[in-house]
Amino acid sequence: MKKVYIYFMAALVTGLTLVSCSTKQHAINQLESFSYELRDHSARYDVQDWQHAAEKFVRIRKNISKHEFEYTSEEKAKIGKLEGQCAGYMGKGVKEGVFDKVKGVGNEIKGILKGILNAITE
Repeated sequence: MKKVYIYFMAALVTGLTLVSCSTKQHAINQLESFSYELRDHSARYDVQDWQHAAEKFVRIRKNISKHEFEYTSEEKAKIGKLEGQCAGYMGKGVKEGVFDKVKGVGNEIKGILKGILNAITE
């Protein structure tokens, strides 16, 4: 009976260790996936998309912070790099999105002015 108890405890500890590692790795994977999502799609985000992106980033950061003391130096460096990429993609996406919208409004104003001039000259 004592052997069974020892094997059970060893299996439990091993299982908890595996779950803990996969959970902390899952948090890194989420951050990496989010950085790819921003890289590929953020230039077309509207205000609501940015709000969802910010909420998602906060959720991922909370998940990472739960395992803060479990990460190795290499994992912490990777997290920092990914967070920097996310910040860069967010900045670039906001800038490009705003510029495109301003450019679109400018073209719309040009069209209005052309329409007014055409109406006046007819």
